[in-house]
Amino acid sequence: MSERAVLHVKGRILVGPDEVRDELWVVGGRISYDRPAGARDVRTVDGWVLPGLVDAHCHVGLDRHGAVPEDVAEKQALTDRDAGALLLRDAGSPSDTRWTDDRDDLPKIIRAGRHIARTRRYIRGYAWEVEPDDLVAYVAQEARRGDGWVKLVGDWIDRDLGDLSACWPRGAVEAAIAEAHRLGARVTAHCFAEDSLRDLVEAGIDCVEHATGLTDDTIPLFAERGVAIVPTLVNIATFPALADGGESRFPRWSAHMRRLHARRYDTVRSAYDAGIPVFVGTDAGGTLPHGLAADEVAELAKAGIPPVEALAAGTWAAREWLGRPGLEEGAPADLVVYASDPRADLRVLTDPRRVILNGRVVG
Repeated sequence: MSERAVLHVKGRILVGPDEVRDELWVVGGRISYDRPAGARDVRTVDGWVLPGLVDAHCHVGLDRHGAVPEDVAEKQALTDRDAGALLLRDAGSPSDTRWTDDRDDLPKIIRAGRHIARTRRYIRGYAWEVEPDDLVAYVAQEARRGDGWVKLVGDWIDRDLGDLSACWPRGAVEAAIAEAHRLGARVTAHCFAEDSLRDLVEAGIDCVEHATGLTDDTIPLFAERGVAIVPTLVNIATFPALADGGESRFPRWSAHMRRLHARRYDTVRSAYDAGIPVFVGTDAGGTLPHGLAADEVAELAKAGIPPVEALAAGTWAAREWLGRPGLEEGAPADLVVYASDPRADLRVLTDPRRVILNGRVVG
């Protein structure tokens, strides 16, 4: 399409779960609900339209060993794009992916800087590894480098205990979260187990990743404080294999991981029922491939979240939470077109008919 070309998208435009329009126009890469005057070079696309999917927990520029070259990061981003995920929250990466901001054919990325972990308490090569006295300084550093988010590692295996345990004392996380908020950043944390959650929430954290350790004691606290969770169920599915691999050295940890996995769906459904905001994230880029946002929506539905609410967790609601527009007048034309109504059958999400990014048909 030329710069003067107009894209006419018609069918059923799902502006929201209950707001449906018949058509929209893309002019200069942006959405308009008014037919442009004198439009001649017009391309028409038909179907059921959603705002670009959101993967609120992935890692562009990262693999199981650490940072990857730019060509690999590009392939990761393109895989997400072609699957319809056009807005990514990168929940920690040692790679500098700012170069992607200059590419209008790649998904938009909201960065949380680099993970901040306790010394020798996370995956080698991923995080800044620091002690509690340095936590505030590193949070300030990553708050300035990121796009409004900072990522802590809230718990990890303690080899002396042979099990998961909290990484930070209460005072350290209180000071760190306060500093991030002072700088205008929100804070999220990797948490598998139970014992770090209360301190993090009472310290003012904004979100928890995975949150498999939620219990009847902490779920009401999350709901009261409005702390969101990103369950990454497609990643939690790997827990049994991880447990098998660590059985001989850390049997206590292995048993714990299996318990967390066994109740994963009940945990997510209980969180949703309590009113905790739940969003779609895949944890792609470590050991998982990119392009799994549709699979995570299906997992949320399998956990018992109503299908339209599971869909919202990866589209309308997720964009609002992240402060990015959807199918609004004047918004960047980032949208995905499907052959049938995804509200009626979530499986449709795995097969986009067209992907439109910044007003261009890219897939």
